Amino acid sequence: QVQPVESGGGLVQAGDSLRLSCATSESTFSGYTIGWFRQEPGKEREFVAAIRFSGGSTAYADSVKARFTVSKDTAKNTVYLQMNSLKPDDTALYYCGATKVVRSGWSNPAHYYYWGQGTQVTVSS
Repeated sequence: QVQPVESGGGLVQAGDSLRLSCATSESTFSGYTIGWFRQEPGKEREFVAAIRFSGGSTAYADSVKARFTVSKDTAKNTVYLQMNSLKPDDTALYYCGATKVVRSGWSNPAHYYYWGQGTQVTVSS
């Protein structure tokens, strides 16, 4: 069992960058895929990116592929989401989750077993 904890959100202007972190201190992400999702009030949770913690395979939503990068630090048991060229449309509560589902299921939040509490990202125009 893992307990992800997100951090790094904030209020930025359009065009700025932010780096989100997803960490766990009680266990290890080894064997899990860590996914980043975002959610606006009244909307469904939307897939952003994912990384297989053991191996490093990644996947991205088309809307962020050229701007966001997901990475990991195995020694720190932490996954990062580097977000560049932020747009107001990126404003949302960002969550990280952990799953062991195969790659074809990475974009579906229903496949994730564990979730963090979320970190707010607000991009002003």
